[in-house]
Amino acid sequence: MRTLPLATVLAFCVMFAAKPALSTGPTHRNSKRAAPRMSADQLLRTVVDNELRADKEDQSHWMYKSIKHKSGRVETTEVIETKDGELHRLTAIDGNALSPQQQKTETERIQKVVTDPDELRKRQKDQKNDSDQSEHMLSVLPQAMIASYGRRRKGLIEINLKPNPQYHPTSHETEVFHAMAGQMLVNTKENRLAQIDGRLIKEVKFGGGLLGYLKEGGEFHVTQSEVQRGHWEITALHINMQGKALFFKSIGAQENETRSSFRRVPDDLTLAQAAEKLEPRTEAAERP
Repeated sequence: MRTLPLATVLAFCVMFAAKPALSTGPTHRNSKRAAPRMSADQLLRTVVDNELRADKEDQSHWMYKSIKHKSGRVETTEVIETKDGELHRLTAIDGNALSPQQQKTETERIQKVVTDPDELRKRQKDQKNDSDQSEHMLSVLPQAMIASYGRRRKGLIEINLKPNPQYHPTSHETEVFHAMAGQMLVNTKENRLAQIDGRLIKEVKFGGGLLGYLKEGGEFHVTQSEVQRGHWEITALHINMQGKALFFKSIGAQENETRSSFRRVPDDLTLAQAAEKLEPRTEAAERP
């Protein structure tokens, strides 16, 4: 099981409406738009299908470095994906290596995750619920939105999105589609999502606010990159949301993260094996 797949992130972000994507180069008001072979609605459906298929079929697992801005400090962690979920180890705070006591605390936390069956079952249940929910939201996106083409850039094309007045939400999550308008960037070679940026353009209340709400002005940014031929991973994630209707357990309301140094690990890697890989090297092991 892959934790925090793009399907989950995209579904989470799409709920909060998109604003124009950040420019990747100079554009001109009178620049010509390419004539795509398929309609924008068809391309949106193709991209969504590709993302859902990749999350289902790509069982590869990766190890990478994560840098998060969190609670006024910068945390650097090593993260490993396994068949039983994700495992991470804090390695630095504000650029400084952990003290021996902090390393001991991290080791004890990781061992509890690895050896506590109740904790493992809870993590797996949360991830399964998030995955099922995000898959549903992504699958209805082409029906909930009307797509049109924006400018074509080097290897990328913009898709403009606006609410489909004919779409009738079936849940609180999909109800947010009615507050959504914006754009995404698509990699035209692979028909994969490359970037989506956005904000919530108006407040959304559920049950008149009694069942939850989302404040206007929430922002997000997600970048996905091909880290190895045929393998796409999230490389940047920024979410800043306010409200009481956050639908996913594996994504926080405030996230600011970059991911790098991707390297593949065995597909059948266990949590225990991942814990070993995350163990800090001893001084003896670090000597030349």
